[in-house]
Amino acid sequence: MAKSKILLIDMYGVIIKESKGFFIPYTYQHFDSVEFDRITKALKCDKYFTRAQMGNISSDEFLKYLGYHDPQATMEDYLKNYLTLDEQFTSFAEEYSRKLDFCLLSNDVQEWSEFLMEHHHLNSFFKAKIVSGDVHMRKPDSQLFLYALDRLKCEPADCIFVDNSVNNLMAAEELGIHTILFNRDGESYDGIVVNDFLELGKTIENI
Repeated sequence: MAKSKILLIDMYGVIIKESKGFFIPYTYQHFDSVEFDRITKALKCDKYFTRAQMGNISSDEFLKYLGYHDPQATMEDYLKNYLTLDEQFTSFAEEYSRKLDFCLLSNDVQEWSEFLMEHHHLNSFFKAKIVSGDVHMRKPDSQLFLYALDRLKCEPADCIFVDNSVNNLMAAEELGIHTILFNRDGESYDGIVVNDFLELGKTIENI
C-alpha cells in the first residue's frame, strides 16, 4: 500500500449496494401503465437519464420531463428509501481514509450525488469527488480517468480504482491504474476481485 496513495471508489454497486441503482423500475412503479411507452422513449431513446448524468440537464428538469410533479420530493424519496448504504462502508472508510486519500468517482446526477453524500454523512471521508454530472464525462471514457489523474496531481500507479463494472475497470487498467472488482454482480474478471469491504481492506494493504 505504500506505493498507492489514492483510492478512487465508485458509488453505485460499491458504497451503495444497488449496483444499477433502482430508478428505472422505481419510475415504472410510480406511473400508470399507459405512460410506459412515453417513459421508455424518454429513458432509452431520448436518453434523458444519461443527459442528467452528464450534467446537461438538472435533476429537476429530468424528473419534470418524466412527469413527476414534485421533483425534489421524488429525488429524496428515491435516494432515501430505495437505495442502501453498504453496512460495512463506514467502518472501512473510518480506518482506510486515514491511510489513503479517498476520491469518489461516480456516474451520477450531480444533485443526487450531493444528496447521497450528505444523507449518509460521507463527505468527511473524501478528499475529492469527481461526478459525471459535474465534469460532463462518464465512465468508462478514458478521458474521465485522465481528468481524475490531472486533478489529483498523481500518477496512475499511485491510484487504486474500485468499481463493480469490468468495463470501467478495464478502461482504468489500460492507463496503468491499479484496479479491483467489487463483485456485486458476479461478473468475470481476470484481475483482483473482492466481495465486501472486509476483503477490500485486506487487499489494498498488499498493493
